[in-house]
Amino acid sequence: MTDSLNGLGSSPSVSTANAQHKATVNYDDFLQLLIAQLKNQDPTDPVDASEQLAQLASFSQVEQAIETNQKLDALLAGSNVTQAANYIGKYIESADGSVKGIISSVKIYTDGLIATTSDGGKILVQPGIVLTAMPPVPTSAEE
Repeated sequence: MTDSLNGLGSSPSVSTANAQHKATVNYDDFLQLLIAQLKNQDPTDPVDASEQLAQLASFSQVEQAIETNQKLDALLAGSNVTQAANYIGKYIESADGSVKGIISSVKIYTDGLIATTSDGGKILVQPGIVLTAMPPVPTSAEE
């Protein structure tokens, strides 16, 4: 099995991390450009200070949004670990009913959780699965 399911992989997180890094670098670059602009501006036609402050405020908001996203990602990762630990020992059945069993382990991917049953079946934890504390008791008609 690869490091992803359904081709989603870890590339969204990698590209998000790269975008966050680029945004941080761009913010620093903006500050350097702002200082250079102030040092080298034409004294007969100075740049409007309120316009510069508005640009600085915009970049500051972007930086704060990136930091908020990073904290939310960390919070979600912690939630996934807690959620995965709670699945161990529970009965699971795939949405189509083809795979079922007691969960022996859960692997956390960037795009979701995959539960492995005691007999080796793998189920993506997603809407439509059946998850119970104990396996259903078969009725006499099912035996």
